[in-house]
Amino acid sequence: MSNKDTHYFVQGVPNYKDLLFFRKSVALYDVTSVFCERFLAKGDRTIDQMVQAARSGKQNIIEGSEAAPTSSETEIKLLNVARASLKELQADYEDYLRARKIAMWDEQHPRYEGLRTFCRETNDSEAYMAQVEKMNDEEIANMAITMCHQVDVMMIKYIGVKEREFVENGGIREAMSRARIQYRNEHPSS
Repeated sequence: MSNKDTHYFVQGVPNYKDLLFFRKSVALYDVTSVFCERFLAKGDRTIDQMVQAARSGKQNIIEGSEAAPTSSETEIKLLNVARASLKELQADYEDYLRARKIAMWDEQHPRYEGLRTFCRETNDSEAYMAQVEKMNDEEIANMAITMCHQVDVMMIKYIGVKEREFVENGGIREAMSRARIQYRNEHPSS
């Protein structure tokens, strides 16, 4: 990851809005909402499932990041819940393509590398939404699958960093215990 990709915090406080995978998850939610509205029949239960999976991914990133100052364990747990929701969403897009015998793009597809590059360089919803307006279901589904995969890769790396920080530094309880011990050592008569 570049320095830009690893800028997770502002003055040591988690700021989920600066997380690239959060920004891409917002775009994924927006793309999914439009996809479902345009390509799934009204009343299809898949609409609710896909939109809720996309929303759950986004919301659990927020909740986990907000929990970070008091519980690293909760943060990591909720980030993993977000990953699971987005994996479910990815599977729904794959099912959509497979059931309709629509191409799932891989390295052999002529547009695959261009799509991967666009998604790797784009994290904001507005840029995705401008593309979605011009795309058909095959294109949007393949883009969403790519986005899901990229968010997952970024989250795995980020969770790894958070787990290492926890192992090395402990959580809030350990920090409070260290502070209490330091205070007692500095103020023995208290």
